[in-house]
Amino acid sequence: MTLRIIATGGTFDKHYNELNGTLGFADSHLPEAIARSRMTVDATLEQLPLLDSLDMRDADRARVLASCRAAADKAIVIIHGTDTMRETAAVLGAAALDQTIVLTGAMIPYEIANSDALFNLGFACGVAQVLPAGVYVAMNAQVFPWDNVQKNRAAGVFQTL
Repeated sequence: MTLRIIATGGTFDKHYNELNGTLGFADSHLPEAIARSRMTVDATLEQLPLLDSLDMRDADRARVLASCRAAADKAIVIIHGTDTMRETAAVLGAAALDQTIVLTGAMIPYEIANSDALFNLGFACGVAQVLPAGVYVAMNAQVFPWDNVQKNRAAGVFQTL
């Protein structure tokens, strides 16, 4: 099996600017995260423009959908911002592709201590290989169908509707 990992940005890929204390985008952390995970499955990394998910628009979601449609891979993991992950999952779910698509992200950026990014990446890559075709959100050791998930902002977790 081959696995496609699509980077779209989100907190996972944010960098901390020590000079002004802000988070923003530079290069993706995914090449390093994939190497650190010691993943042995044949994986291809595709990087789309890195965005905060609050800045994602319909055209950006259409780009994610087009990448999934163009992929020959049956298992796809999308690294996405958590704030609008559900909206992108809905676009992908409505397309009813014959692929297993798993969206994941992080509440704490990859480069910050105690980040959940590496765990979520590994977890999502694992479940993408065993779940049936469909669209899922995988966060913090839980898997949710695309149409039965929400972000609980107060608790900082995902849960069923």
